[in-house]
Amino acid sequence: MMLLDFSLYQMVSIALVFVWTGFVRTGLGFGGAALGLPLMLFIHNNPLLWLPIISVHLLFFSGLTLLNRLHNVDWPYLRYSSIYIIPAALIGVFGLLNLPVLWLNSFIYSITLFYGFTWLLNRGINSQHVWADRALLILGGYIAGISLTGAPLMVAVYMRNVSQYKLRDTLFVLWFILVSIKMTTFIVLSVDLHFLTALTLLPIAAVGHILGLKAHNAIIRNDLLFKRWIGGGLVTVSLFGLWQLFSKFAQDFS
Repeated sequence: MMLLDFSLYQMVSIALVFVWTGFVRTGLGFGGAALGLPLMLFIHNNPLLWLPIISVHLLFFSGLTLLNRLHNVDWPYLRYSSIYIIPAALIGVFGLLNLPVLWLNSFIYSITLFYGFTWLLNRGINSQHVWADRALLILGGYIAGISLTGAPLMVAVYMRNVSQYKLRDTLFVLWFILVSIKMTTFIVLSVDLHFLTALTLLPIAAVGHILGLKAHNAIIRNDLLFKRWIGGGLVTVSLFGLWQLFSKFAQDFS
């Protein structure tokens, strides 16, 4: 499917969503897919259309951001955590390619609903034990593999183990590794990467990327307020998405 296959209204909606994902990715340092994919599924309900496009953008912008920042990465913790994250991400990628679309979309909206409630109610994802850290890394890796929305779970662990000064750059390297694995798997299994569509949307996402860079410090200073507003939006979008999915399922079943 190409952009021209969408209506004008849909193309405007796609443009706004990709500005939003670019803004969140650099404004927070994570969450572009988690906060953008549920909106994209309202436009077209197949994650395999959007995930390769998001992946291309993430590779480009994280690579661009890291160009002169690799010295600011916590490499020892990145290597340690990858032992738990990468195998789980590989399992998630194969789930993405084999599970029915209804299951995938239900999974994505349910995970997003959980994130929305935690942010809206200011209930952080915390762990106080090494085994809990490992469980969150494994679960986050699996969710990242299946939908690229596992960032908040992994970030909860990274925030306790990586200094704030190095956090964003270390996370960008992690996203780059995970997306490289996903894209390599797509190529090996001949999944359509929608590369031309991704390139077409790149300048649009760049607008959000630049706005996010400018707003990053302000977002960090007002982190609680920002996340509460976002959390409320995610809860609304996810509930509507789940209602829409199961209403259609009920109609088809009857």
